Amino acid sequence: MIVILGSTGSIGVNTLQIASRFNIQIEALVAGDNISILNEQIRLYKPKFVGIKENAKKHLVDHKNIFCGEEEILDMLGRCESKTVVNALVGYAGLMPTLRSIELGKKVALANKESLVVAGHLIDISKITPIDSEHFGLWYLAQNKKFNKLYITASGGAFRDWDIDKIKHASLKDALNHPNWSMGDKITIDSATMTNKLFELLEAAWLFDTINIDAVLEKKSIVHALVEFADGSTTAHFADVDMKLPIAFALLGEVNDEILKPIDLLNMGAIEFLPIDTVRYPIWQIKDEVLAKPHLGVVINAANEEAIEKYKIGRCSFVGISEIVLDAYKKFDHIKPSGVEDTIKINREVRKYVNG
Repeated sequence: MIVILGSTGSIGVNTLQIASRFNIQIEALVAGDNISILNEQIRLYKPKFVGIKENAKKHLVDHKNIFCGEEEILDMLGRCESKTVVNALVGYAGLMPTLRSIELGKKVALANKESLVVAGHLIDISKITPIDSEHFGLWYLAQNKKFNKLYITASGGAFRDWDIDKIKHASLKDALNHPNWSMGDKITIDSATMTNKLFELLEAAWLFDTINIDAVLEKKSIVHALVEFADGSTTAHFADVDMKLPIAFALLGEVNDEILKPIDLLNMGAIEFLPIDTVRYPIWQIKDEVLAKPHLGVVINAANEEAIEKYKIGRCSFVGISEIVLDAYKKFDHIKPSGVEDTIKINREVRKYVNG
């Protein structure tokens, strides 16, 4: 049995497909605003419990055991017998469910990168199995062998090929036009600013206990991760853009069935790795500092979430997102949260500052 947090998003939908294929029972589903898809999932998978974000939409859900809001969903997790929780919630909202699941002794199949970005120092990494394709690729390659450096790849987002001056006037529609795939609004915007990749570096730092990690552009999104080993060799992880493989490993532990179609090496064309330009992606200028001071992830995440909301309603430009985040980063660069309550307090203060 498993619990899926964020069941109506792409990770949640892929998780349900893997669960169906391998006869894994769904004990609980948690979703945000897409009640119609949730109701269809309820009909198909018959979960014991259901959670949603807002109490005002409770009457729309076709289920008897409904939990609304963060506190009730955390309570629901305590009632679940499942040993595995798939956390695919978006943003800061995923933090407390991750902490609660670990407190309950459950394994967390983690797609909510903000949990580690905001509070990696508070999380028992032994309870985490990453679902991100990049971190799965690193794990798949490394297998406890001695390495010198880790690399993950970035697609470059919506503006990777735009003239720099034109980016200043980019609309929300432009930012959501990812060249490689379709994702939710926040992660697509984060991809365009490169904040998503900064977060993934922080995740990797906690997961693999190293700051010897970097990212490079690989526009085809075929290579997801590379490991430079102590013997001087480097190995790359090639796979189609499909999250079912890391999900299958997270749920099953070992996979021998074909989950993805193999890469057609003769048809994929040339693979090119490029540096990430700090002029095009200003957020990248703090990459090394953040890896050295990962506790500042709570500041960057809070400022970024608020900046994205400003951008979506026209209160700042696309370039303004990174400017807001960098300003908050400098303002709060002295902080170091000591526990959960301190982390919550700093998160609140940063959001207040950004909206002040």
